Amino acid sequence: METTYSLAFLTNLGWPEIVVILVVFILLFGAKKLPELARGVGKSIKEFKKATSHIEEDLRTAMDEEPAPKKPIETKQPAETSEKATSES
Repeated sequence: METTYSLAFLTNLGWPEIVVILVVFILLFGAKKLPELARGVGKSIKEFKKATSHIEEDLRTAMDEEPAPKKPIETKQPAETSEKATSES
């Protein structure tokens, strides 16, 4: 059985909770490292969105392309029917 995780708790965050989270980040990383950390997170999000947009574009083009029609296989001689197969029918 697969476990699924939900981020629904993030919708219940108010301003006091966000301020507490920011204070904890400042205490953990320091005020000087925080802009650098935010820049790194921003770049990561940008790269992720860029990659997902490329994947979506590839999927759309693949779905829009029509598959090439299959040509029937040409045989040089007609198929032979077996007496056994025709007599059992």
